[in-house]
Amino acid sequence: MGKTLFDKVWDAHVVDSIENGPQVLYIDKHLIHEVTSPQAFNELEERNIPIFRPNQIVATADHNTPTQNQHLPVKDALSRNQLKQLANNCKKNNITLYGLGHKYNGIVHVMAPELGITQPGMTMVCGDSHTSTHGAFGAIAFGIGTSQVAQVFASQCLLLSKPKSLRVTVNGSLKPGVLPKDVILYIISKIGTNAGTGYFCEYAGNVFENMSMEGRMTVCNMSIEMGARGGMIAPDDTTFAYIKNREFAPKGNDFENKVAYWKTLPTDTDAVFDKEYEFDATDIEPMVTYGTNPGMGIKINAPIPNISDASFEKSLKYMDFKKGDYMLDKAINYVFIGSCTNSRIEDFRVAAKYIKGKQKAPNVTAWLVPGSKQVETQIENEGLKTIFENAGFELRQPGCSACLAMNDDKIPEGEYCVSTSNRNFEGRQGQGARTILASPLVAAATAVEGKIVDITKTFNLEKELI
Repeated sequence: MGKTLFDKVWDAHVVDSIENGPQVLYIDKHLIHEVTSPQAFNELEERNIPIFRPNQIVATADHNTPTQNQHLPVKDALSRNQLKQLANNCKKNNITLYGLGHKYNGIVHVMAPELGITQPGMTMVCGDSHTSTHGAFGAIAFGIGTSQVAQVFASQCLLLSKPKSLRVTVNGSLKPGVLPKDVILYIISKIGTNAGTGYFCEYAGNVFENMSMEGRMTVCNMSIEMGARGGMIAPDDTTFAYIKNREFAPKGNDFENKVAYWKTLPTDTDAVFDKEYEFDATDIEPMVTYGTNPGMGIKINAPIPNISDASFEKSLKYMDFKKGDYMLDKAINYVFIGSCTNSRIEDFRVAAKYIKGKQKAPNVTAWLVPGSKQVETQIENEGLKTIFENAGFELRQPGCSACLAMNDDKIPEGEYCVSTSNRNFEGRQGQGARTILASPLVAAATAVEGKIVDITKTFNLEKELI
């Protein structure tokens, strides 16, 4: 029987196995940030254990960094202390750090791929659940807790039970205006937030094969939202072209040798998965969420379903929505385009195409937060900054920002925010804030119109987006 992509990468990294039990898995790259690393550093120091392989670790500052005036001292005492601790710990242990203001600084799951740090066939971990993003390259990438961060610091390995395999296949042609964010929101709305629990998911089919790397990262990013440990897409020519010539990518003959190996990784035709789902691309429309988990999603022109369930009722009460309501024409005062899900240059390009020549609605506060310094530079060099600022949008500096409200970028209590982030939990964007997840295109349209609109009717998608 053939092997899956996941099997091939996993099996190549097994250091040791316990009979009928967990396995010791070697970790190629360990990504860290200022929030989940201090306790792990402290644990090793207290036990007098050195960092085993500092060269395999890359650090960045992102979670609670300010997105304005980054050249000034950080005002918030907790954030300032965490950033200082990260800098001290990295210096003490000879770990590469791309701190605030560095040209490579950015959200951990944006800056690592764009620097060529993320590569097919790797195992990658980070103290952050959306590490699944890197699976877009054909890597096994997943989030870990602080105690596991300490394990990797000490041994460059983890003791793990091998997850089961899941494949989600989507074939067909996506309609104009349907973005990768819509694809993953649609999948989660269909299979639920627990369907992937205990599994590693592979995305297959021509829809994913035809996606850009940015789109694939958006999809894999939200694998955790359907309960999966991570998501993967087989590496192909799109992957190789993206990686080639990036700062830390292999060069010359080394790159060609790597590509030859990477081409052996895709799932064998006779491989068997533990669970499979298949969907038709033509059924997918622009999506929005209406509740307090990412599985509560609907097509933008569909009514909120009538479901009799206590948690469903609680969710609707928090959002102040009713069964049978339509999201269309719902007034929105906040829009956020950013996060490790949708803060890459492709996301801002598609938003700019809608925004160009228009004006932001006066009732809307719209924050555009690039995922890295490099994306910020691209936005400026491509003239997108001028488009955004002329339309009244606020372009901020890189960081996680209003995705999780760990800094000053919070949505006020009771307000709705159409957000390109990945989670719409209660209070995720600020205490009492109400989050509606959507694609960058839907978010841009909402900011311009001041309400949720059906972009398939208000915008010549085929003419203006292609």
